[in-house]
Amino acid sequence: MKKIKFCPQLFFIIVFLATFFTACNDNDDSNQTARMMVRMTDAPGDYDEVNIDVQDIMMKTSIESGDEGWVSIVSDEFTPGVYNLLDLTGGVSLLLADNIVPAGFVGQIRLVLGEDNTLVKGDEVIELNTPSAQQSGLKLMVNQTLQAGATYEFLLDFDVAKSIVMAGGSGIYNLKPVIRVSTAAVSGVIKGMIDPVLEGYQVEVSVPVGDTTIAAFADESGAFQLNGVPAGTYTVTLTPDVASGKIPIVVENVVVVNGEVTNMGSVAFE
Repeated sequence: MKKIKFCPQLFFIIVFLATFFTACNDNDDSNQTARMMVRMTDAPGDYDEVNIDVQDIMMKTSIESGDEGWVSIVSDEFTPGVYNLLDLTGGVSLLLADNIVPAGFVGQIRLVLGEDNTLVKGDEVIELNTPSAQQSGLKLMVNQTLQAGATYEFLLDFDVAKSIVMAGGSGIYNLKPVIRVSTAAVSGVIKGMIDPVLEGYQVEVSVPVGDTTIAAFADESGAFQLNGVPAGTYTVTLTPDVASGKIPIVVENVVVVNGEVTNMGSVAFE
């Protein structure tokens, strides 16, 4: 049998090339994400307090049943624990999630509750009986496609009056959450292409939004994308490296629609 000679130099070259192409793929994937926010609010009921033990918020990219495919998206700033739903009225909401997630289809959201749920009427604190199915996660259908670069806000409207059910005359109160889910895209995307590309020079693309500026650099192919731009009409400025000798381009009346991508097409420097 013929022996194969091991070549250390060739081995390290292969490892380097594999790492390089993996890094390139990672950079391409970074543009295929969206920002997803989940808030919870309340339609008030006839109680003094309704305390709900909120532990987690999860998402699933399919509508199929089963426990596979669920991913936690709870914010690092969110502290699991007991929250009084009656504090979440009059436009007040509780931020459960604010994360970057893969763009594409989101089928379901799961609200995971703990066991420490209570009802307060006057001086009486009443334990809310929470079915184990609700503790493992209340599944809510959303069926929403997230556009890359856009921001979406999911609002969970907890209907207290319909969610608390007294079991006959037993004095036992059951928690059977009734939640309405609404989705609103709260930003859009601006993208375009510099053609011909300014080889060897960076180009910054920017748009003023209120008191701040959203900016990004065009890549080596000349493509650029500004994410998280609220709906409105904007002036986009393309500023090349001074050493290029090119004059900045100003494009006015660029219209952005929430949840959509505005393509400026090709832009050329003189």
